[in-house]
Amino acid sequence: MPTVSVKWQKEVFPAVEIDTSQPPFVFKCQLFDLTGVPPERQKIMLKGGLLKDDTDWSTLGVKEGQKLMMMGTVDEIVKAPEKGPIFMEDLPEEEQVVALGHSAGLFNLGNTCYMNSTLQCLHSVPELKSALLNYTSSGRSNELDQYSHLLTVATRDLFSELDRNARPVAPLQFLSVLRKKYPQFAQQQNGVYMQQDAEECWTQLMYTLSQSLGSSESSEISASVKRLFGVDLVSRIHCAESGEESSETESVYALKCHISQDVNHLHEGLKHGLKSELEKVSPSLGRSAVYSKESRISDLPRQIFNCPVCSLFLEKGVQTEGKDFAENRLSTGVGRL
Repeated sequence: MPTVSVKWQKEVFPAVEIDTSQPPFVFKCQLFDLTGVPPERQKIMLKGGLLKDDTDWSTLGVKEGQKLMMMGTVDEIVKAPEKGPIFMEDLPEEEQVVALGHSAGLFNLGNTCYMNSTLQCLHSVPELKSALLNYTSSGRSNELDQYSHLLTVATRDLFSELDRNARPVAPLQFLSVLRKKYPQFAQQQNGVYMQQDAEECWTQLMYTLSQSLGSSESSEISASVKRLFGVDLVSRIHCAESGEESSETESVYALKCHISQDVNHLHEGLKHGLKSELEKVSPSLGRSAVYSKESRISDLPRQIFNCPVCSLFLEKGVQTEGKDFAENRLSTGVGRL
């Protein structure tokens, strides 16, 4: 086996053995171990031209101590990009919205910010959108009224339109059906639609969706609203006058926060909201009596929205300046209840 020297760039490898019983590709693999240049990028020049992978060594007449030269790079030469970089601020507005992951907004149709904020909150929940997409007219229960069905369909179609668009959407169809289903949102003053309460819109829409999706033949869809937004309560009902006591369980979609002189933080207001009084007929007294109802949270939903879920009830004359309601947010405050 002849021994040759190989010059590559500024390096010289003085004693490289050539096994002439093997094809030149094996020799290139030896040089790959020495230089790191892959065989497919090697160009080996010797007397008579370039060394090819299928060349017969006997035809080259390689002699002992012969000098060979190799050309090639370790790393592949980086090609210039066909297109230059495109910066975010250079994109059209629609593409910027998609790239940043922002969804389309909603036009204010005249004092409809209460409705828009509720819809944007619900639109941010993928599981709810999935349940709405699976809602069809064929799955509608006979017990579901026409406007509840139409409001659910309008919600589904509006969410789909928001996902398809980058520019703001006008929720005309949804607003029309909402006002037919719940006429209080169609109240006018001096010919102008009045501002409404976002919490009331949230409550009514959640009730409708729980009824319509809950009536679906698919168990997965029917349980979606309660699983996502329902707060499970265990309540103790006691009558001090008769000594009667009972318990009940229920699911609600909103927590009340009562603000009084004794309330300094959000979780305290929520505790007050879980206590109430009701009047009903007492079986042992045979007449109406006052019962106290005290509830405790037994299970929380997967989705918690600070604004629409929590309604603030301010007692008349209560000074709220200096009360820190930001210290304990809803997601942590309910853990103490």
